[in-house]
Amino acid sequence: MTPSDLISFEREVADRFERGEIRGPIHLSGGNEEQLIDIFNGVPKSAWVFSTWRSHYHALLHGVPPEKVMAQIMAGRSMNLAFPEHRFFTSAIVGGILPIACGVAASGASVWCFIGDMTYRAGILMESWNFCTGHSFPVEFVVEDNGLSTNTPTNVAWGEPVDYHVPRLTRYTYQRTFPHVGSGTYVQF
Repeated sequence: MTPSDLISFEREVADRFERGEIRGPIHLSGGNEEQLIDIFNGVPKSAWVFSTWRSHYHALLHGVPPEKVMAQIMAGRSMNLAFPEHRFFTSAIVGGILPIACGVAASGASVWCFIGDMTYRAGILMESWNFCTGHSFPVEFVVEDNGLSTNTPTNVAWGEPVDYHVPRLTRYTYQRTFPHVGSGTYVQF
């Protein structure tokens, strides 16, 4: 997938949401297309990918067919995508996917776990990273830092950041192009 493929997919989701066709919350990606394409070039298709509520790009880049992703979004499951046949799962709970990713990595399966900068500051990340690293589990953590914990600047919510320079943890920054939830247009059902 190209950046324009990803952007077009999210624009279609936003348009369908604005027309009232999606009866559930949506969390759209945007502004991080290039970084994710680069990262997913290193993610084997055989790896498990775990993600947050903002996961459409992750699913698409991991090889889930766009029509399958769109069908789940249209069914109101935008922030709870699950495609076990593609080794892809999400959780809408902040940090909720981390222990699940650790459990799968404990089986010896290769795991990539994507989180936001709010979760990066939460204790569950360090517990999960320590557990996986201490047991040499094959897991990579990726922090997608848009500078916001929901809608509050992360530094305001959590104070000045601590930069963890630890193995198996990649962090990149970007500016989101959509609001935290929805498309920026009020929709009345």
